[in-house]
Amino acid sequence: MIKENMNIKQIVLDIDGTLLTSKKEISENTKKALIKAQENGIQIVLASGRPTSGMVTLIKNLQMDKYGGLALSYNGARITDAMTGDVLFDTTLPQVFVTKVLEHLKSFDVIPMVNDDKYMYVNNVYGGMIYTFGKLSNIIEYESRGGNFLLCEKIDLAKFVDFSLNKILIAGEANYLKENIDNIFSPFENELNGAFSTPFYFEITAKNIDKANALHIVNQKNNIDKSNVMSFGDAHNDRSIIEYAKIGVAMGNAHDDMKAIAQYITLSNDEDGIMHALEHFGVI
Repeated sequence: MIKENMNIKQIVLDIDGTLLTSKKEISENTKKALIKAQENGIQIVLASGRPTSGMVTLIKNLQMDKYGGLALSYNGARITDAMTGDVLFDTTLPQVFVTKVLEHLKSFDVIPMVNDDKYMYVNNVYGGMIYTFGKLSNIIEYESRGGNFLLCEKIDLAKFVDFSLNKILIAGEANYLKENIDNIFSPFENELNGAFSTPFYFEITAKNIDKANALHIVNQKNNIDKSNVMSFGDAHNDRSIIEYAKIGVAMGNAHDDMKAIAQYITLSNDEDGIMHALEHFGVI
């Protein structure tokens, strides 16, 4: 264990592949470690591509609504105070690009998903069967349940969406997305941000939006410097928070390029990697 005072005031956690095990659960050891950190005055930030509504249960399980954590959702397009529900940061896609992106996606074998506060809108609720986590499943059902959304079909999303979006989520077979992502995203790469959160998810947000950019803006208002931050992640959309923090930690199950930029590589999400790193650096 490193015994020097790391002066960590904030722990930033990606969710899927980081906080959650492969069974989509928070292990009891990790939960106890994070509650202990909060009892010691350290703020917890959940930083995910998930919608805010898909983080509510995790917030309650970790008692973040009691200790005043932050929910950083939509890959950094929105930040919400877990205690008060106040939105502290919110950036949406320019409407002109929402229409252009959704129209462009019609040329590819992908599944676009968009949402408002209640509904997730798709072309076909039964048309989401792709291979994820080693098995064939309906990605639309998975995403809508994870975000606590009702489902609504719209034949033409490009013509339908006239409301603000924090993110456009694109799902598809992993190999297909990898082979076609340049053609999918290159027309918009100068105006928008895009990143893989899993091999079968590509997520589009407004320009200059990523997890660290949003967090930095809110942290400045709360007098938290990046030298006070410890971050955990596993995927490409976690790059910004790993690079931003004084201690950027890659999970043992992280992509190799995330391990390459991290200050520390911990155990996997199935081996209490978060708890291990917090103990290693003397944070708890």
